[in-house]
Amino acid sequence: MKKKLLTIAAIGAAASLTLAGCSGDGMGGTGGGSDSGNAGSGDKGTITLGFLPSWTDGLSTAYLLQDQLEKIGYTVEMKTLTEAGPLYTGLAQGDVDIYPSAWPELTHKSYMDTYGDDIEDLGAYYDNAKLTIAVPEYSELNSIEDLVGKGAELDGKIYGIEPGAGLTAQTQSMLPEYGLDSEYELVTSSTAAMLTELKSATDKQEDIVVTLWRPFWANDAFPVKDLEDPKGAMGDPEALHFLGTKGFAEEFPEAAELIEQIKLDDAQYGSLEDLVVNEYGEGKEAEAVDAWLEEHGADFDWVVS
Repeated sequence: MKKKLLTIAAIGAAASLTLAGCSGDGMGGTGGGSDSGNAGSGDKGTITLGFLPSWTDGLSTAYLLQDQLEKIGYTVEMKTLTEAGPLYTGLAQGDVDIYPSAWPELTHKSYMDTYGDDIEDLGAYYDNAKLTIAVPEYSELNSIEDLVGKGAELDGKIYGIEPGAGLTAQTQSMLPEYGLDSEYELVTSSTAAMLTELKSATDKQEDIVVTLWRPFWANDAFPVKDLEDPKGAMGDPEALHFLGTKGFAEEFPEAAELIEQIKLDDAQYGSLEDLVVNEYGEGKEAEAVDAWLEEHGADFDWVVS
């Protein structure tokens, strides 16, 4: 359990730092680029990666991209945000060059409908992402349908993440599909807060309902299971994409060529996220990427050593 405590604390700290450093449009930054020790000369230009530290699928791929892009001669600046909306806005306006873990097909479709004309798809790198409603493994619940009539037993709450997350919007649309909107409140705050509630409940062997997604390390770190979704109200599996600001490939052709080649399967992605978030943790992301590349680098043609 110690690892889980440290992980949740690290996510909370990252989210707090991001909130404290944000300007009025929701955008913050880590300053002048990498301290990973892998930086190249930077003579090919500066690329800004925008990501949400509490969303660890993007956290892990952001540091992977930082490592690889610096090795081929780009300067990389990391810009942290707290919500997807400002990140898409920044991408469309050119304040951010790359969003390294976007869900544009379903979860973030509304953002793409709004900003898509000013965004460039740099390629899908993972094809089995999905949004879920989850409960502890010891729960007797097996389907979202089983939540009907159980609101009183579950305090009428489903614990979610950030209010502006695509997962939050999808869950809000799911509730009336199953007739749950009058029985349950979707409690939104942050990923860290949701994980704190999940840890507290599972430590005590209590029932809880949370919003989760795959890929996400918490599915392995906690004793949870996905509820079946017979109505398909949480959406179909989708691919995760690297998105760039419009004109990215023309301005940074070598970067675009590298990014287009990146493909990860479940095991590879899970290993990367686990090393970045759990094994190494905040402040040691570059070391985690180095360890992952040492283990998996030979599996890929695109890896720059």
